[in-house]
Amino acid sequence: MAEKIQYYFQFPIVRYALIVVLLVALCASLLGVTLVLKRFSFIGDGLSHVAFGALAVATVTGITNQMIIILPITVISAVLILRTGRNTKIRGDAAVAMISVGALAVGYMLINMFSKSANIAGDVCSTLFGSTSILTLKKEQVWLCIGLSAIVICIFVLFYNKIFAVTFDENFSKATGIDSDTYNLIIAVTTALIIVLAMSLVGSLLISALIIFPSITAMRIFRSFKSVILCSAVISVICAGIGFFVSLLYGTPVGATIVTANIAVFFIFCIISSFSGTKK
Repeated sequence: MAEKIQYYFQFPIVRYALIVVLLVALCASLLGVTLVLKRFSFIGDGLSHVAFGALAVATVTGITNQMIIILPITVISAVLILRTGRNTKIRGDAAVAMISVGALAVGYMLINMFSKSANIAGDVCSTLFGSTSILTLKKEQVWLCIGLSAIVICIFVLFYNKIFAVTFDENFSKATGIDSDTYNLIIAVTTALIIVLAMSLVGSLLISALIIFPSITAMRIFRSFKSVILCSAVISVICAGIGFFVSLLYGTPVGATIVTANIAVFFIFCIISSFSGTKK
């Protein structure tokens, strides 16, 4: 097995893929804790559907660099979901449903109507659940991923205290002079960046699992915000690495394998917490 892995790592595309896998997993775990605690985890699912719709538009129009379409549309949708969710006539969950399901439906319709591919069903399935496209990354795409990941990490580190305050008590944060609306917007936009990063890895339907599972797993054992974030990051990176190598060795789907590894670790932590009495 070690010889097989060593053989695969002779190819640059495999090294590129591992870098992207680990960076995406790290970024997803950082904001996952905040999204879960604020009950915003549904935003990740909604934005993933929007990203699918944007990808469909890019595919139909024949744009080579699909990130030009996907990134701005997903970020704009994050802002719209946040703004529309405050409308008393349209509640937050309804706003997410409107935008995400609408984008998913329009994207699928466009692919069926205008796609030139002979295997439409296969293309849609690969986009929704991830595919081997992670092993066809170019150096430019890897650098783009590194750049976006650096932005996400810097935002989280620089605004850590403000994000912590807004996460636990938004009303108190406003009372102390923190502009919670601005930081909620930062959280939403950063989540959109993570969604775009993760699309090629796990597909648009499995992105939420990459964000949520490491967070709720860490919460089974640890109670402080910082401890949960650190544990979540470690779990996410380890599961991503395990999932990647298993996928490489046995030919399983990369995204689904990583999510399965996260599920397995979640159940292990549940067993540990039940014996230790950590989680009540």
